[in-house]
Amino acid sequence: MFQILLFAPLLGACLAGFFGRSMGERMAMLIPTGLLFLSALLSWVVFFTYAGEPSQTITLFRWLDSGAMQADWAIRVDTLTCVMLVVVTTVSSLVHLYSIGYMEEDPSKARFFAYLSLFTFAMLMLVTADNLLQMFFGWEGVGVASYLLIGFWHHKGSANAAAIKAFVVNRVGDFGFALGIFGIFFMVDSIAFDDVFAAAPMLAESTISFIGLELNAAELLAFLLFIGAMGKSAQFFLHTWLPDAMEGPTPVSALIHAATMVTAGVFLVCRMSPLMEFAPNALMFIVIIGASTAFFAATVGLVQNDIKRVIAYSTCSQLGYMFAAAGVGAYEAAMFHLFTHAFFKALLFLGAGSVIHAMHHEQDMRNYGGLRKKIPLTFWMMMAGTLAITGVGIPLTYIGFAGFLSKDAIIESVFAGQGVSYAFVLLLAAACMTSFYSWRLIFLTFFGETRADHHTYDHAHESPMVMMIPLYLLAFGAVVAGMVFYGDFFGHHENEFWAASIFSGPGNTVVHDAHEVPAWVKVSPFVAMLIGFGIAYLMYIAKPGSAEALARNQRPLYLFLLNKWYVDEIYDWLFVRPAKWAGRFLWKRGDGSVIDGALNGLAMGVVPWLTSLAGRAQSGFMFHYAFAMILGLAALITWYAVVGG
Repeated sequence: MFQILLFAPLLGACLAGFFGRSMGERMAMLIPTGLLFLSALLSWVVFFTYAGEPSQTITLFRWLDSGAMQADWAIRVDTLTCVMLVVVTTVSSLVHLYSIGYMEEDPSKARFFAYLSLFTFAMLMLVTADNLLQMFFGWEGVGVASYLLIGFWHHKGSANAAAIKAFVVNRVGDFGFALGIFGIFFMVDSIAFDDVFAAAPMLAESTISFIGLELNAAELLAFLLFIGAMGKSAQFFLHTWLPDAMEGPTPVSALIHAATMVTAGVFLVCRMSPLMEFAPNALMFIVIIGASTAFFAATVGLVQNDIKRVIAYSTCSQLGYMFAAAGVGAYEAAMFHLFTHAFFKALLFLGAGSVIHAMHHEQDMRNYGGLRKKIPLTFWMMMAGTLAITGVGIPLTYIGFAGFLSKDAIIESVFAGQGVSYAFVLLLAAACMTSFYSWRLIFLTFFGETRADHHTYDHAHESPMVMMIPLYLLAFGAVVAGMVFYGDFFGHHENEFWAASIFSGPGNTVVHDAHEVPAWVKVSPFVAMLIGFGIAYLMYIAKPGSAEALARNQRPLYLFLLNKWYVDEIYDWLFVRPAKWAGRFLWKRGDGSVIDGALNGLAMGVVPWLTSLAGRAQSGFMFHYAFAMILGLAALITWYAVVGG
């Protein structure tokens, strides 16, 4: 069963990629989609069968055997794996189905579906890995697939640039991940998870020499692994690729942002919890980066006008929540939010795709308005996603949309771990801003008078059923996933559910303490949500135009947020321009002047000069040649006499 589950997407990718033309476009879409639904069905069977059970390993074959470096290609089955299998295959199968309608007019449908299935296969390899090298294979696989999908419309220069940017920025994080793997093998003499986890107490008491410093081994290795997670999950400093990834088709955005690539970093930190628990300083760094990312991305999302970019920054912010939870030791809360986030974020992206489809590929929300009457089904699906991400529910109960339970669990865990702290305050502020920009999206898109071109607005219509069915299913998950799975993921019995896959140190009682936090802490995210909703309603419904007036009055702040804190500009000045200058210098001076100059000088200067001398020596007189032979013979005899024969 596991072999079918894992390799069905690879089979779909190969069939669509290599035989797409011969089998026809229709079959090139239907076969990969059917295979993904088979994987999704088997994933749910695995989830209900194996989740909460002791860890199992299914060895497929010996992959690497070189001295002490030995690695099997094996499937690690535990609760973490089961949860990720469900998330990846469910969202991916629905994205495949949605793409049948969305990509109907694209001439390269077979190639697109091949890339989608390849992406899914690489992610499945990552989450089922039993050792770090196998995980790194899947890690790089999703990087390659994301490059192909983001740049799928390669005739667009912006798509090519975005694909290259994603690839390069991720290489920075992946370098840290690779160093972490090297360091673990150096210290443990193994890369198998069980061996690494067993050696974690030893690593906590060992030191390792790194860039001339003697550092605690557990702290350094946990830090290096998290650098890899920062790149893949777009945390602050390595986040710049994520918004530009919107250049790919909308189904790609849903797949990357909801279920695959960006969740890999969170999964890595939770998978390595036995090591992380012995690295408190690294965990504190994770909390700071996670909370800062949640706040930063939320501030930028306030002023974005592209509907997909608003949701993209929302993803960046929600990932920050997950890392903040993992940093305080509430890995269960991080995985709970990862699980629920997959439903409502995929719903929001695919819903945005339905809006874009209805508006003839217009993505600027300033050119929307009044679409509630034109596309009512899409409106209600987007409403479900918005209610989930903003955290609507009944305070002090377990009744609410998915985000209400999972995001609140994170905020309560952060308070339980650190009290009123930097992270707690920033996460609450981010919750307020999340509500504002989410409702701003709804109000600008679906309410008020239309600001669209009349021809475009008049012809706006609902998406075909093949695109709406995934929205219905994801909306169902966004409504009930939190309530149904709260007890398993974060309830009082979560230790039984996660016992075989997540390790909490003896002093880590954060999840237990989160249930005992004061009532005001439990209510605070709901209050933050109401504040954000109220401000959005005031600016865009009650007093239209007040947002534009505020932007004019606070123009420096508005431009600061609109330009994403100028991080891209700073990186351009610090890294891109010096790299281009160095490349241009080496090209013009190094390659052009030195290398080409030397070769051209030798070919056109020295060699002709030598040949002219040789030409002069060819006089045609016999006595000249005889004299040269006598000189040569004399030189040879002299040399033999001097060196002794």
